[in-house]
Amino acid sequence: MPESTSLRDRYLALIDKIVEITLKGQIRSKEQVYQMLVQDISTGTGEIFERCFGERLDAAENQLRNEKDEIKQAKANRSLRALKTIQGEWERWQKDNRVDREIASSIQQILTAESNGRLLAILQVIDPNKEHPLTLAQLQQLAKSLHQQMLQTTNPETERDLQQITAGIAKGLESWQRLEPELVGWIYQPQQLGFAGSPEQNGPWAFWAKKVNSPLPHALLHAISIGESIVEFAAKQSTVEIGTLVEVAIILQCLQRALATWFDKQVYDSKVSTKASISTYITFAVIWSQLASGFNNSTKSGEQLANACFQVTLQILRAFSQREYFPLYGGIFASFDGKALRHTLDYLDEPLRRVEGTQAKARILTLLGYSMQAAGAYERSILLHKQALEIARTEGDKACEVANLNHISRNYVAQKNYQEAINYSQRALIMARQAGERQGEANALANLGYSEVFQARQLEEVEPEVYESAIGYLEQGLLLSEKLGDRQSQAFCSSSLGIAKIALENAEGAIEYLLKGWQAAQFSGDLYLQGLNLAYLAQAYYRINSLEKAIFAGSLGMYTLEQIGAMEWRQSAGLLTILRGQMGAESFKQSLAKSRANIIPAIGVDGYDYIPELLEKYQQSI
Repeated sequence: MPESTSLRDRYLALIDKIVEITLKGQIRSKEQVYQMLVQDISTGTGEIFERCFGERLDAAENQLRNEKDEIKQAKANRSLRALKTIQGEWERWQKDNRVDREIASSIQQILTAESNGRLLAILQVIDPNKEHPLTLAQLQQLAKSLHQQMLQTTNPETERDLQQITAGIAKGLESWQRLEPELVGWIYQPQQLGFAGSPEQNGPWAFWAKKVNSPLPHALLHAISIGESIVEFAAKQSTVEIGTLVEVAIILQCLQRALATWFDKQVYDSKVSTKASISTYITFAVIWSQLASGFNNSTKSGEQLANACFQVTLQILRAFSQREYFPLYGGIFASFDGKALRHTLDYLDEPLRRVEGTQAKARILTLLGYSMQAAGAYERSILLHKQALEIARTEGDKACEVANLNHISRNYVAQKNYQEAINYSQRALIMARQAGERQGEANALANLGYSEVFQARQLEEVEPEVYESAIGYLEQGLLLSEKLGDRQSQAFCSSSLGIAKIALENAEGAIEYLLKGWQAAQFSGDLYLQGLNLAYLAQAYYRINSLEKAIFAGSLGMYTLEQIGAMEWRQSAGLLTILRGQMGAESFKQSLAKSRANIIPAIGVDGYDYIPELLEKYQQSI
């Protein structure tokens, strides 16, 4: 207690002294005030200074309010301004000391780790999910402090590890300095926006590879640019020092964070920016997960490297799960080209096994479950959604809980288990309304209406009231999603209405909704819903004998769904095969050619040329 009392007296005297010399005109700059605080405030005693300052500030404000004498009032006003200067420099002192404390803590974390755990330790230190993530300047400061520790240590193993880490930080920052000015230069190259670049397209990976000199980072970026398997690339690395992986981590982390920030700011085209931001998170997460898979089978330190890579994967996924545009009602294929999708689910499945139940895990499992449903793996999808449901319930994440009830309902629809679908959609609807979760409510209404339409058809119900009630739910869901401006839910509700109307033999009514659903799905970037709307649009056009439009919609839907591994591609392939049989091969080919100008902007020349191959693939499989 005496020590605290003396500190209190000392700090009150310090505040009074600064105010006094300020009033005498002896303070030349704010820096002078800051240096006085640095000299006289002891680390760990900030709360005492805070209380002392609060006392003096309250007293000055009271005096200014109550003082009637103009001369004394002017002095009180000057004293208050002096205190405000102290307040500003005190906030700076706190910030600077927080950084020093965090860097000291980080150094301790690295030093006390076992040698084989130091890579994990440094990656935890630079985790962007920390309350106060290190800036690049602070990372440089950390490297300097680690270098000093390296010079002082007598342990050869520690000296080697610290030398590796500091070199990795320095090289990573150096590479980023070359990359940063050209961060988005690849966007202005003659190519399509996205991450599926090729050498001919010049980026982004090939574009970035040209800016990086370090051997392994350059080789990695080049491998991605030419479509080489990242797993095989990592497996071929005979030796990878921890400093090299630190360097790669800094380069990729800086790229990923800067790109996501840049895309988030592109408010003038939210369709492109949201899709690109989602693509950024998923792409970099998969890269790290693939590196982990490859390293697991490579060097003698492969397990250590793999664990580190899985940790970075989870860091990215945790950050992604907290973004407002995280697709609780979308899938990973919204961001990827077809080739990468084939193994994406497996790559992300492994790191998630390594983390206990968290809000982030529940949300990523939701994403994976939706993607599994699109691929036709309904049982695995339900399993993932039920796991996510339990975690979300424990974590109190109502939006995620409602989303998983809705997804489970949709899986049961796909399995034609309409009663279970109705049960889950009713639970989702009740919970969404209780929690004020409007997006979940719109999806639950669509699920409920859709399930009731198909259950009635399955039971051969003939009463029109049954269908009117179900269609009413679907229309409510669409209206609500339109009010929310939620394109993902609009796409889902519109497609559900369109499919229901086809089931009720109202093809012309279905076309209106399916076109709206396709447009909304394009805006949201959900390739599965785009393909699904097109598949049913082709059916609707076929039923009204608009054959050229049926060929256009069926071809585009078939290609889109096949590229993301969705089983519904066969539905469109079957319809197109029937059309080709009815029209004759040559007439069908001519009709397809008439749609060429509209198909190529969506899937490119290669995609258009692949359509006949897909039809052959389908015929050979039946």
